[in-house]
Amino acid sequence: MDLDLLGPAEWEAVRLSLRVSLVATLVSLPLGIFVAYALARWRFPGHGLLNGLVHLPLVLPPVVTGYLLLVLLGRRGVLGEWLNETFGLVVAFRWTGAAIAAGVMAFPLLVRAVRLAIEAVDPGLEEAAATLGASRVRVFLTVTLPLIWPGLLAGAVLAFAKAMGEFGATITFVAAIPGETLTIPSAIYTALQVPGREDAVLALVVISIAVAMVAVLLSEALARRAARRIAGA
Repeated sequence: MDLDLLGPAEWEAVRLSLRVSLVATLVSLPLGIFVAYALARWRFPGHGLLNGLVHLPLVLPPVVTGYLLLVLLGRRGVLGEWLNETFGLVVAFRWTGAAIAAGVMAFPLLVRAVRLAIEAVDPGLEEAAATLGASRVRVFLTVTLPLIWPGLLAGAVLAFAKAMGEFGATITFVAAIPGETLTIPSAIYTALQVPGREDAVLALVVISIAVAMVAVLLSEALARRAARRIAGA
C-alpha cells in the first residue's frame, strides 16, 4: 500500500479525525468519570434509567442518534437555536459538531471501562480514608483514582478509537464537508462513490484498522494492569 495514493483531501480527513477524536475523548472524560462513579457507588431513584440512557447510543442506529443531535443542537433545534441567538454558537455542520457526535457514540465505552475499574476497588479502602476525615472528593483523588487510572486510560483509548470510526451519527448531524467535517469514515464513503479511487479507499481502511487494532491491544494491556494494581491494593 502506498500512502502517496492519498490526496490532500484524504490527509486532511486523517488530521481532522485525529482532532475530532482527541477533543471528543478529552471533553467526555470528566463527565464519564462522574457518571461511572455514580453508577458504581451510588444508589438513587433513576439509577437504572441513567444506566440505560448512557448505553443507549450502543443499541440505537447511529443515524437515529445523529438525527436526535440535529433536533437538539441544529440551528433550529431545541437547544441549538438558543445557543446561536444567545452566544452565536453553531455546532451543526461544524467540526465541533462532529466531536460532539463522536463523543456521544464513544461515551458508553468510556463509562463502562471506568465503572468496571471502580467496582473492582474494595469500598473498604475508601471507607477507611473517609473515617480519617477525608472528604468524598479527596478520597476519590487520593485512593480511588490512583487505583483505577489504568482502567481509566483503557476506557479513554477505546473511546478515542470509537470516535475515530464514527460515521452514521456524524454524517447525519454534520454531513461530510471537506476540511470541516469530512473524517476518515466519511472520506472512505465519499471515495467509494468515485470510480478509480479504490486505492485511496484501501489506504484509509488500512489506517482505520491500524488505529483500531492498536487501541484494542493497548486497552487490553491497560485493563490487565488495572486488575493487577487493584488486586494488589
